[in-house]
Amino acid sequence: MVNEEHQDRAEQELRGSAEERSGPADVVRSWLRELLEAVLPALVIVLVVNIFLAQATRVEGQSMDPNLHDNERLIIEKVSYRFRSPQRGDIIVLRRPQRSVDPLIKRVIGLPGETVTIRDAMVYIDGEPLSEPYLDQPTWGSMEPVVVPENHVFVMGDNRRSSNDSRAFGVVPIDDIVGRAWLRYWPPSEFGPVSPR
Repeated sequence: MVNEEHQDRAEQELRGSAEERSGPADVVRSWLRELLEAVLPALVIVLVVNIFLAQATRVEGQSMDPNLHDNERLIIEKVSYRFRSPQRGDIIVLRRPQRSVDPLIKRVIGLPGETVTIRDAMVYIDGEPLSEPYLDQPTWGSMEPVVVPENHVFVMGDNRRSSNDSRAFGVVPIDDIVGRAWLRYWPPSEFGPVSPR
């Protein structure tokens, strides 16, 4: 028993003298290792969430008034369209036509296989007027029938007088949809889910 205590004390003294001999490089190396052990997993989680699951974005302009406003901040989820197709009324973020950097935020109006027409201040889907309770203005102007091809959607802004949308750039490939607007987090007074309808 005395021999074991003597051996334990000797090992502790050896460890202590090794720690005393460690220099600034060893301290920095130890600090970096601990930092990497804490930060690297957090960074991986943030990247996985941001790339595959969700992403923050900012509303730019008035094209989605009165439902989304300039400089509001949103979280878009990027998962649901891997399991289902976009639905009419969904508010989506899409890559801009001509591959510009800034994304657009629009509402899905026409689905694959449908014919979209604008006349008499209304949007028509396959000849039937579309109910759009989220609008505070009519859809002025007219548009000849557009058939939405497979794997595409027809999108419009809610501010029909001031929106760069499928009326200007045509239908949007579903592959160009980044995600669905899910949560508004800024300003705090508007915090809550983004309602599609």
